[in-house]
Amino acid sequence: MKVDLGEFVGIFVEEAREHLDVMESLLLALDPQQVDGETLNALFRAAHSIKGGAATFGLDEVTRLAHVAESLLDRVRDRRVALTPEIVDALLVADDVMRAQIAAFEGQPPVPAADVEAVRARLAALADTAGTPPMTPEACAPAPAPASAPTAVDAASAQAGEIKGEGVDFGFFDDEPGGGAEREAAAPAADPAPLLPPPPPPPPPEANAPAAAPVLPAMAAGAPASPAAALHESSSIRVSVDKVDQIINLVGELVIIQSMLAQHAQSETPQQVERLRSGLDLLDRNTRGLQEAAMAIRMMPISAVFNRFPRLARDLAQRLGKEVEIRLEGEGTELDKGLIERIVDPLTHLVRNSLDHGLELPADRVAAGKPAAGAITLSARHEGGSIVIEVADDGRGLDRERILAKARERGMAVPEQPTDAQVWSLIFEAGFSTAAAVTDVSGRGVGMDVVRRNIQALGGRVDVHSEKGRGTRIAVRLPLTLAILDGLSVACGGEVFIVPLAFIVESLRVEGDAVRTVAGAGRVLGIRGRYLPVVALHEVLGLPGSKAPGPDGIFIVLETDGQRVALFVDALLGQHQVVIKSLEANYRKVDGISGATIMGDGRVALILDAAGLGRLAASAGRFAPLPEAASSLSETAPA
Repeated sequence: MKVDLGEFVGIFVEEAREHLDVMESLLLALDPQQVDGETLNALFRAAHSIKGGAATFGLDEVTRLAHVAESLLDRVRDRRVALTPEIVDALLVADDVMRAQIAAFEGQPPVPAADVEAVRARLAALADTAGTPPMTPEACAPAPAPASAPTAVDAASAQAGEIKGEGVDFGFFDDEPGGGAEREAAAPAADPAPLLPPPPPPPPPEANAPAAAPVLPAMAAGAPASPAAALHESSSIRVSVDKVDQIINLVGELVIIQSMLAQHAQSETPQQVERLRSGLDLLDRNTRGLQEAAMAIRMMPISAVFNRFPRLARDLAQRLGKEVEIRLEGEGTELDKGLIERIVDPLTHLVRNSLDHGLELPADRVAAGKPAAGAITLSARHEGGSIVIEVADDGRGLDRERILAKARERGMAVPEQPTDAQVWSLIFEAGFSTAAAVTDVSGRGVGMDVVRRNIQALGGRVDVHSEKGRGTRIAVRLPLTLAILDGLSVACGGEVFIVPLAFIVESLRVEGDAVRTVAGAGRVLGIRGRYLPVVALHEVLGLPGSKAPGPDGIFIVLETDGQRVALFVDALLGQHQVVIKSLEANYRKVDGISGATIMGDGRVALILDAAGLGRLAASAGRFAPLPEAASSLSETAPA
């Protein structure tokens, strides 16, 4: 009886990638000096599962390559072949090629047959597999493994009456990835490189750098990496993102309805108001519970991102002749799946930048009294309604004077007495680079500006802390979700706007001559000996009917891009949790506006983009950057 396997293709691809992630993470953790038998068993089972699944779907090239990798692992496991770094490198390249072959199965460009054969021949030579028996149907049978719960395909098979009892063996899910060993999965680096570079000559005895290993194949970069989270026996389920988004949208509408009911409670009799308010309290609790439960469905551990960096750092360090240790902290910290997918590129660039520019060569580190191997630490933690992700290194740190000299050389506007935060913010300018030479890794100045722009597009910000000779720490602060926002509603020009709480330092009403005018910089607000540029919201957005900033005015101090500004508004209305509605589906991008929401009275309120407002005001000549010291403001006059 012919079985239609079409419905299982997606599951096969997903589980194959999970097995490949397991292989990669275990290979990176494998120590040739202390071979762990359980790790080798887990590697063997992962390779065998890939082979069985590929055979089921007729992927002959994947099947043959996985078979040779399996044979090599079997010989290493039986101690017939000694485990060497060269074997680990060859298996990593094979992992990349199989990943690219799976991507080709989904419609990506195919892997050249010559490249696949070269990898297969290399594995065969390492295993000395001249006497290895050819594959038979029995060779693709599931490898003995600890009992595990059925996967999604098992359940689907049991439900299909025409399949039941036919003895169909889906070899690609015979066991769960990562059984018996800790997982530290990594995805291929996005840096193109030759598939099989020529073997490097042995380094001289005095060489500090480790022997170069084959870098990642170019086609592997096109294979999307699956999250590296381990499969669970019964505590997880694959859910369509569309279904989850529908639930979240319904919850958002429920929040709006609850706000509308609260408005109606203003005009009822006292008895009705009391009952209505009691019901609203219950509705509010239930709404928040449903909201949190729905949002939790989309939450994923950040290990899905972090676990790709050990491999990236390993390969890049070998190319640069450096030694590096990747440390991961807070891998279980969860955030929205949409954020997970969109922070990969910014974090990848930060890690590459730390390795290329931050860490010194081993000889230089030893001369400076540091360990030969540098350390890059990726950490994540929750702070209030935000997640803070940090990339820190113990390298040379940022060179303040060199950055300032380069900025002045390029004609960039630099304050006379800039703060550290203002100096560090220069590295995010487009085209800015202090690299002495352009390499295939970096040096063109395209990257850090994209990092900041991408993070700001997610409603986050980037902060830099550096100490010369001690290292650099870059902190990325993001909202936990892209659907809900904690904000402060303000009135300006007869309209209501939402200011994200994440950017607010404080709000205050000033008196007297706190607002002054500085030649060449416009209006400034004096707060506790510090002067901040004033951004009048009604002027930036062209709203009528607002008074000019001055005594008795209301200001909100915002911090973005390492600089604080004072936003002038007409009134503060209150703090709210709002549902974010995108505008870009129907309107073009408007600088200074990041989205919209529906208030309890049915009105639409625009959500302000703090960074965009600063750029908009600066481009319109509303203010210029100010130095930290107040001495430069001697020639000021009341506004």
